[in-house]
Amino acid sequence: MCRCGMTRRAFLQGLLGGGVVLGSGVLAWVPAAAGAEPLRFSTWHPPLSRETTTVWTPMLEEIRRRSGGALDYRLYAGGALGKAPAHFDIVRDGLSDMGYFTATFTPGRFPLTDVLSLAAWVDGKDLAVDIGRAVYERVLREEFREVHVIELNGCIQSFLWTRRPVGRMEDLRGMKIRTPGGHQSHYIRALGGEPVFMPPGDVYLALESGTIDGIVTCPPVILAFKLHEVLRHGLVTTFGCVSEGVVVNRRFWNRLDETRRQVIEEVAANPFRTTGGLTLSEYPRMLAEIERAGVRTAELPRAEAERWFERFQEVTRRWADDLEGKGLPARRAVTVMDEECGRRGVRVVACPPELRAR
Repeated sequence: MCRCGMTRRAFLQGLLGGGVVLGSGVLAWVPAAAGAEPLRFSTWHPPLSRETTTVWTPMLEEIRRRSGGALDYRLYAGGALGKAPAHFDIVRDGLSDMGYFTATFTPGRFPLTDVLSLAAWVDGKDLAVDIGRAVYERVLREEFREVHVIELNGCIQSFLWTRRPVGRMEDLRGMKIRTPGGHQSHYIRALGGEPVFMPPGDVYLALESGTIDGIVTCPPVILAFKLHEVLRHGLVTTFGCVSEGVVVNRRFWNRLDETRRQVIEEVAANPFRTTGGLTLSEYPRMLAEIERAGVRTAELPRAEAERWFERFQEVTRRWADDLEGKGLPARRAVTVMDEECGRRGVRVVACPPELRAR
């Protein structure tokens, strides 16, 4: 999106509002009406995170309301049913009926879907869903035959959060940075750092002990896992983020009548827009909350940022070449991603010039 005459940080501060207190927990249970089967919804997000309190719980309440109580729910949040990388299988295998999963946490399993996590400037999850759904319809359907897809998205852009300041590429040399996998791991390596993968719940202690020096992630995750307590610096330049979304167990979906299916589709097709959680207006509030906790944020000078983006573009070229060699249409997927983002005013900084939509 064009922020003519404004830095990214200044733009976000210009939208500043309030904040939300976060915490932890395991399970929220809303008892189903007599004779009704509750919808079991799972997510790896902590129960008192912004994701759960401002998106998943309100979404499930809205589903219950619109269905006249026919679709009550049980919400399994955090590690209630398994660690974050297991959440696609939790839904696919029927441990839950519907849930939020992150494809990037299982490298190689959804190879084309990594296109959604290319580095781009996406300031709200509602926008990310619009882009992700369009890309899914055009090039990603084959990767999700095992489940019914409600929505896919590439999240909002992640930043680099560290224990010591980083102001240029050379500062990253030798630093151990937790990444979610996918492109972000290759970005860190291309910049001279050492990518480290671990589940989100393990990151706090790793930062506190000095096992890792930083993390690439989005502001909601910093707050959800209280990482602002063990970080000191945030570099506001996009690394893209993860590919994720809401899916439904096929057996459960096939048992539902058309009316209940329609309710779920209408409410959850863009759960962030439905609930107002993690939209553009919420983004600067999260960043401000992190800054109030003592984390200093900064931006790269334009020329330095372009140096980083050139490295990201080379990562994209190698990724596309590798998948093309396996018979997958990765170059087309990149062009489709760039086109769908461009239609919505979003720049994909990791898109090489030769793969941009014409």
